[in-house]
Amino acid sequence: MAQQRPTTYLLLFRGVGGATQLPVMPLREALTKAGFQNATTYINSGNALVRSTLPREQVITTVARLCKEQFGFDKAIFAPPAAEWETVIANNPFPKMAEGKHVHAALLAEKPDAAAIKALLALAVGGEDLKVVKGVAYIHTPNGFGTSTFAARFDKGIGVVNTARNWNTVLKLHALAQGLEG
Repeated sequence: MAQQRPTTYLLLFRGVGGATQLPVMPLREALTKAGFQNATTYINSGNALVRSTLPREQVITTVARLCKEQFGFDKAIFAPPAAEWETVIANNPFPKMAEGKHVHAALLAEKPDAAAIKALLALAVGGEDLKVVKGVAYIHTPNGFGTSTFAARFDKGIGVVNTARNWNTVLKLHALAQGLEG
């Protein structure tokens, strides 16, 4: 019987930063000790990559358990495979505006209510926009995410569990995943 080829998973931890930390070196060590291959982290804001033959749900369950036990981290974890991450990039509805920190991709745990999207869009000013494409909310804030009322209200306003990354991070994680894929 042929051995299954490992899949590269991006581990996106919700809400890392400020008071909630996942120290990168201990996280890499814990992921490796748990049997994941090529454990890699990217900046101290809740991004890691691993290779595994386990299915996605089992990867999430294993990582969630070790993060709770070893780091006291008990928030949502998203684990898109590298091929799915390529689709996140390809589906960007703002390709001409995908400059670094002005476009964010937020992975959504479920489909948001149309009324929630409409309410958020009512807050958009100065070219700000939001489009949901296949489980990802793309947020464009041409004057900056940190200064946007629209962006500040996104997390609670969208009404579903999510985790967002700016476009620079989206592209860097893609490059790291490609490196692991060989």
